[in-house]
Amino acid sequence: MIKWKRSILRGKWFLQTAGLMFVMALSGCATSGQKTQEAMKMIQGLDYQGALTVLESAKESGENARLINRAKGIAHMGLTDYGQAITCFEAALAGSNGMVENFDFDLNYYLAAAYTKNNMYDRAEEVYNAILGLRPLEEEAFFLRGNVRLALGDSQGAKADFDQVIALNPKNYDRLIQIYEVLDYYDKGEDGKAYLVAALAIGDKQMDKYVSGRIYYYLGDYQNAYMDLEEAKEKGGAESYLYLGRAYEATGDYNYAANVYNSYLSKYEGNAQMYNQLGLCEIARGEYQKALEAFQAGKKLENTTMMQTLSFNEIVAYEHMGEFQQALSLMESYLKNYPDDAQAKREYEFLSTRQGQ
Repeated sequence: MIKWKRSILRGKWFLQTAGLMFVMALSGCATSGQKTQEAMKMIQGLDYQGALTVLESAKESGENARLINRAKGIAHMGLTDYGQAITCFEAALAGSNGMVENFDFDLNYYLAAAYTKNNMYDRAEEVYNAILGLRPLEEEAFFLRGNVRLALGDSQGAKADFDQVIALNPKNYDRLIQIYEVLDYYDKGEDGKAYLVAALAIGDKQMDKYVSGRIYYYLGDYQNAYMDLEEAKEKGGAESYLYLGRAYEATGDYNYAANVYNSYLSKYEGNAQMYNQLGLCEIARGEYQKALEAFQAGKKLENTTMMQTLSFNEIVAYEHMGEFQQALSLMESYLKNYPDDAQAKREYEFLSTRQGQ
């Protein structure tokens, strides 16, 4: 019987890396050549090295140099070579004709993301400053600069940015919750709650039960969260079920939480996030085989953005079942696709010590 317990499961209920990753569309912002398009499809399939090879061929064929450098930068980010990614994005920007276009903003967001991943937060802040200098009402830039300022320890500057985000779009409650999550990540959850409390106090007709239920959830007021989310889920929204289940999990009622997730899955089409949350709940209940089945069911869905999380949690389920060889084999494959995952690397080292057990 396995006695050890390890808290390494992953959900999707807060921004990864403290909200610093800005995911942009992988499609080109200008007309790209056939080989560059092929490379972008390979990047979407996580074949970063193969994409770089094709991009070299695209360069030899005389395809758009700026798009090639952009694609190279994205591929290098996938390979966690952030220094080289920065070089590529800067090269793409240097190829401008002097007229600032949407493509240049796209490149600057990528460049700022690369600086952030390379822990060059001050340089990332400079990029966001430049974006806001030209687009002073760019909500996304304010939000991301606030993230970076938190990483730099500039709480006052981050608050100013988040205040501006809310002022620009006061009824964007999804963004409001993201701000709370980022602040909570940096151990400033009470500051984040102040935003949520203020939103509830102001209230308006657009704040439906789904919105208020989520806010109550993050405030830890689970009784009110239950009531509002129970009402909201009648509309069939997956997110309402997810938050309702999480609220019950927060109070230790994993049995009812599992019923909530299974209820959704029995009524509606498969949902990767729902399967993931069900799997997490089953782990908490000690139902490791059921957890494994949930993670694997989620992975079978097409076009899911949850593949990395589900794959990681599948490995953890095998660990809990004592199937260390299978877990190690899957982890080796996982790290080929997600080489930037420091937690997975540590987990791989752990699994390597469990062989023969």
